[in-house]
Amino acid sequence: MKANRNIFIYTLTLLLAGTASFAQNKNNKTAKSNVEAWISNPDKSALLQKQDAVSFNTTDNGNPVIDVDARTTYQSIDGFGFTLTGGSAEHINKMPAAAQDALLKELFLTNGNGIGISYLRISIGASDLSSSVFTYDDVPAGETDVNLQHFTIEKEKTDLLPVLKKILALNPKIKILGSPWTAPVWMKSNQNSVGGSLKPEYYQAYANYFVKYIQAMKAAGINIDAITIQNEPLHGGNNPSMVMHAEEQRDFVKSALGPTFKKANLKTKIILYDHNCDKPDYPMTVLADKDAYPYVDGSAFHLYGGKIDAMSTVHDAYPKKNLYFTEQWSDSKGRFDRELTGNITRLTIGATRNWSRNVLQWNLTSNPEMTPHTDRGGCGQCLGGVTIDGANITRNSSYYVIGHASKFVAPGSVRIASNLPEHLDNVAFKTPSGKKVLIVVNNNDQPAQFQIRENGKLAGVQLNSHAVGTYVW
Repeated sequence: MKANRNIFIYTLTLLLAGTASFAQNKNNKTAKSNVEAWISNPDKSALLQKQDAVSFNTTDNGNPVIDVDARTTYQSIDGFGFTLTGGSAEHINKMPAAAQDALLKELFLTNGNGIGISYLRISIGASDLSSSVFTYDDVPAGETDVNLQHFTIEKEKTDLLPVLKKILALNPKIKILGSPWTAPVWMKSNQNSVGGSLKPEYYQAYANYFVKYIQAMKAAGINIDAITIQNEPLHGGNNPSMVMHAEEQRDFVKSALGPTFKKANLKTKIILYDHNCDKPDYPMTVLADKDAYPYVDGSAFHLYGGKIDAMSTVHDAYPKKNLYFTEQWSDSKGRFDRELTGNITRLTIGATRNWSRNVLQWNLTSNPEMTPHTDRGGCGQCLGGVTIDGANITRNSSYYVIGHASKFVAPGSVRIASNLPEHLDNVAFKTPSGKKVLIVVNNNDQPAQFQIRENGKLAGVQLNSHAVGTYVW
């Protein structure tokens, strides 16, 4: 009898434990079925504002459906962010300490109101949003420095390096891309910071220049994940700028840059082109060369010309090479609503649906005067992600363009399949933690009610006309 009683008690204990486990799993399943939403309206009545969660259920209410399928995967995501121009670094570095600390935490962390920027582009030397034009090997007119004895990144120690180090303290894994606007003028055909081209006799010296840059930044505590060879190589009218046609970039990569990186045992990626979507033939000309191809990680694009699906043209031709979206400006004279919905539709959604591993808007910060910029071709109306006025911050359209993705889509996420109902432009991701993220723009002229469906379960949501929603479950 005692043995039977012990067996009864043991069996009852297992049944109770199983019931508790079932209830706990049921509760966990219910918790996971909620869809969280963050909304931005074009009239600014809500800006990346969290909404009440909605639950998945099995009832189809007849509204349009966005089907999300995590079984179909595309490219991995490296991150979302901005270019930290020389001017942007100046603005941040001049802020009062407490305000600067709060801003950097908001920009580069995800907790609280942070948007978690995870990718930065910086200029190798000056860009057109720098206080002055310089490279890292400037010598008096008429002189050369083939052995790069005068190479130095000293100018970056004032603003850029201090700001980068503070950013890395917050996010040590952030990816950094370096892009030059020009080679040192003594290497160029016109001996000028504007236009001209890289003279072939200096291909090796310029390849060594890149190596010295990457090594100097590493010595300063900054890892350069990738470089592009030339910002906007088909635009020679900016200050600084340099023209480098596809055949020139091809020859530079295969004869000098690629072999020099390999000899120096650098892991920094070499990325082609870095210009508009109207010339997909440019990177394909380089990739078609069997000697250049092995050195190249991928190709980068802007969207001041052409259509974003040009990125897929390159992907389809060279599917083993990566794609990046590295620049699009926001216009200080433009309308907030158009900049918000237009850039999320074309970039955050458009670029990633066309295989881009990242999305970068142009300058991270501006000031009310839109300075600094160079005196010829420098942009006087490039609106930053935030405007800095002393300790005061104004969050602009591109802050929300990037924030709607960067806060939720962590590096290492994978794009997954989603369909495109009419005027409900969207893109979906699966994060490393297993969450699903869906970014939607309602490009209807009226409010839209629609459903999100995954694995047969549906959640009904709505968006105002030309509003943006990020949905997470």
